[in-house]
Amino acid sequence: MGYRVVVAGATGNVGREMLNIMAEREFPADEIAVLASSRSAGELADYGETGRKLKIQNIEHFDPAGWDMALFAIGSEATAIHAPRFAAAGCVVIDNSSLYRMDPDVPLVVPEVNAEAIDGYKAKNIIANPNCSTAQMVVALKPLHDAAKVLRVVVATYQSVSGAGKAGMDELFEQSRNIFVGDSAEPRKFTKQIAFNVIPHIDSFLDDGSTKEEWKMVVETKKILDPKIKVIATCVRVPVFVGHSEAVYVEMERELSAEDAQNLLREAPGIMLVDKREDGGYVTPVECVGDYATYVSRVREDPTVENGLAFWCVSDNLRKGAALNAVQIAELLGRRHLKKG
Repeated sequence: MGYRVVVAGATGNVGREMLNIMAEREFPADEIAVLASSRSAGELADYGETGRKLKIQNIEHFDPAGWDMALFAIGSEATAIHAPRFAAAGCVVIDNSSLYRMDPDVPLVVPEVNAEAIDGYKAKNIIANPNCSTAQMVVALKPLHDAAKVLRVVVATYQSVSGAGKAGMDELFEQSRNIFVGDSAEPRKFTKQIAFNVIPHIDSFLDDGSTKEEWKMVVETKKILDPKIKVIATCVRVPVFVGHSEAVYVEMERELSAEDAQNLLREAPGIMLVDKREDGGYVTPVECVGDYATYVSRVREDPTVENGLAFWCVSDNLRKGAALNAVQIAELLGRRHLKKG
């Protein structure tokens, strides 16, 4: 017997990707309900490339009683309304929004990093999916932390416009086209022109001068990996459609050579090491789109600090950064607790 699974937000980038990944991984679902707002009710959603069509239902009218789990990709405001309702009905919510990530009663899970944290889900019947930029970084940090104990992380991100949803992708496309033909490229979604530019500003500014996206990377890394790790991030939006990249600098308690780090990363779950010191011997965002892996390249020792390493990290943010991690959490929940399928 398989699971009865809900995918909420099925018309968005992440919701569609959740359905694709469930189909690709042959998730053991006996029944799937796809939900969205009233505007999309009655439309059809593709279940990956299986040819199967699922009719979208209005989340407002959906009764979650009797459903095993719900993958949410509906944003914080809608999640605040519907997640408690689903959880109270016994349907475990796996939430992609930021709403519950720092709730002490809600596990924040990256299965390759802290699978055991999922055991705390029963406190609220909710499990949180981390921020896209955090997810790929902690996957890469985990084997280094286990071997040499990471003390401090300095990271600069190069985040694609898909992290801002369909509106962000549309703006990059339209601005690029308009610039080529001499039309206006005024920003609407972003604070400045994104085409042929980079913007060191993602989410709102906080009192200390950092942005909320940067704050998320700090606090989520601590919750997932180790509360003692010091993190500072600079998050930058770049004119790439899909795929987040990060330049990561790590200071550790014990010495770890670049060669030893490469060997650890090569064997670590969820990571593909592509690190040839030659032209093209590294991975860029366009090469990671549609893949499950977090790619690591450019591993080298950092001589400016004691026990320092630097590396380049790339992943499909709609997959490992969101939809894939949510499906992996669902798989983990099934294996450790629900045990159907």
